[in-house]
Amino acid sequence: MTVVATATAADTGHAIPSVNRPNVTSVGTVIWLSSELMFFAALFAMYFTLRSVMGAEYWQENADALNLPFSATNTTILVLSSLTCQLGVFAAERGDVKKLRVWFVITFVMGAIFIGGQVTEYVELVAHEGVSLSSGPYGSAFYLTTGFHGLHVLGGLIAFLLVLGRTYAARRFTHEQATTAIVVSYYWHFVDVVWIGLFATIYLIK
Repeated sequence: MTVVATATAADTGHAIPSVNRPNVTSVGTVIWLSSELMFFAALFAMYFTLRSVMGAEYWQENADALNLPFSATNTTILVLSSLTCQLGVFAAERGDVKKLRVWFVITFVMGAIFIGGQVTEYVELVAHEGVSLSSGPYGSAFYLTTGFHGLHVLGGLIAFLLVLGRTYAARRFTHEQATTAIVVSYYWHFVDVVWIGLFATIYLIK
């Protein structure tokens, strides 16, 4: 029989440290993002498989239709939105709800600009370059990879609206709201990192 002895601060003369448990919401978000990473890994695998099967000449001929300067500008906007998002997180950690709102609104606008730029690029490719989802393997790979990423960006924009709405609906800014803002930032940073990978793969690798 094993006897487990417990001691109090009064018995030992020393304070007993409290156990810090990981936040369930944060852990759940990290696990979910891991599954999303596998999803995008499958998209990358599909892209490279089609590229190797169709040949470099076919792929490059279609890739030449892409507007690299325009997409690079759009990418810069999305990457900078991660900075404004993190500034919002710092404000949330300080309990500064006003600055949180400002930075998250800026992040939302930048994300919306990115989506607008992506739609503009789609229209240009379909109308003037003849590259569409059904035009061939390149079009399918391009629109599936960038399109699914765009849907994730839209999900992030909705999350920002929900966070902002809660700050206005609640009478005071709580720890729970700060945690929600931090979790949303995890998702947004993830979306940004995935796009950097997509941009390098689709626009830069020849």
